[in-house]
Amino acid sequence: MREEKKINDWLRENRQKGIRFLQRLVQEGSTRGNESKAQAIIIEKCRKLGLSLDIWEIGEEVLLKHPVFCSDRTDFSGNPNVVGILKGTGGGRSIILNGHIDVVPEGDRKDWQHDPYSGLLADGKLYGRGSTDMKGGTVSLILAMEAIIHSDIQLKGDVIFQSVIEEESGGAGTLAAVLRGYTADGAIIPEPTNMKIFPKQQGSMWFRIKVKGRSAHGGTRYEGINAIEKAMLVITKLQELERKRNEKITEPLYQNTPIPVPINIGKMYGGEWPSSVPDLAVIEGRIGVAPHEQMEDVEKELENCLLELAQADAWFRKNQPTVEWFGGRWQPGNLNAGHPLLETITNSFEKVKESHPIIEASPWGTDGGILSRVGDTPVVVFGPGVTEVAHDANEFILIDVVFEAAEIIALAILDWCEIDS
Repeated sequence: MREEKKINDWLRENRQKGIRFLQRLVQEGSTRGNESKAQAIIIEKCRKLGLSLDIWEIGEEVLLKHPVFCSDRTDFSGNPNVVGILKGTGGGRSIILNGHIDVVPEGDRKDWQHDPYSGLLADGKLYGRGSTDMKGGTVSLILAMEAIIHSDIQLKGDVIFQSVIEEESGGAGTLAAVLRGYTADGAIIPEPTNMKIFPKQQGSMWFRIKVKGRSAHGGTRYEGINAIEKAMLVITKLQELERKRNEKITEPLYQNTPIPVPINIGKMYGGEWPSSVPDLAVIEGRIGVAPHEQMEDVEKELENCLLELAQADAWFRKNQPTVEWFGGRWQPGNLNAGHPLLETITNSFEKVKESHPIIEASPWGTDGGILSRVGDTPVVVFGPGVTEVAHDANEFILIDVVFEAAEIIALAILDWCEIDS
């Protein structure tokens, strides 16, 4: 196909330009609340490509009051969402290309071999916080659009590119875009999947469980009830719940995932003094939500699990642990196996890679659940990043794979949106 060769030629001839753009984007750190300078780079590129731009600061009342909104941040001033539209001639299917500009903090800089925002190039890799999660993927999206535009290929359907904030904190940026009216016939999110294709995504929620005890002097600890020891019973119960929940998972796309929907204990604290029996212990964690599940049903399942503690422990009959749902909430995504969007990306992958892709369900949440559940937009998650190094020190991305992903995405756009000949 003549258009496919044009895409391949353009990407090959403009490789160094694409690398420099990714390098520049990684060098501009964009942790939460500091997204503006990286977004300015995106805006500059969108203007050069002639995209119709929509730049706005999120935080409108309809967003803050939406049942899916979750964030401890309500002031987003100075750090806008960016949408750039490549308008089609009409008659083709539309597609959203969704990337998040925010990155997680770099952590202890002593763990990094080089500055976390160096953008260092070495041995075919580009290093830096956000290179894999997910600026490399965002650059693949932009390269795909750029290749189409500079190859003078006219599409029938609209391409809606999104660079959103707040993905790492629950998806407020993508939710704001949906509420602003940005929906489509399909969407691609280039999260770090190691070039696997994820039509289904796990959701997740954060929980906080407070376990009450009774204080006493440590020398006569038998006169008190140790909240930390009682919290250990709660953790055992949560482990039992995790086992039961995962035994019910029959989704074939999870067959290579040891624990499809984990319950993770991420934080625990209790007590104020070594010589006192603690009267309160707090457990904070994350529960996974399967693609087919509703968030409210999973909440109820965990809450009912804790009620069962009273059957085996007299203390819990009068001192039931309390559950608070707080912080991050990522909606699950569930695209049917036979959906044409999945077929389109699979076919494009096979043309570029000359092999069949690995198709699985994601082990973590993305903004895909918001696009599909709130925006009624079918989503496939597929990107060039290295899952194992996302959020880790010395994060990197393979340059070759960024360009492979760009070519696959470009061909998928041509097929999905249709070429106007």
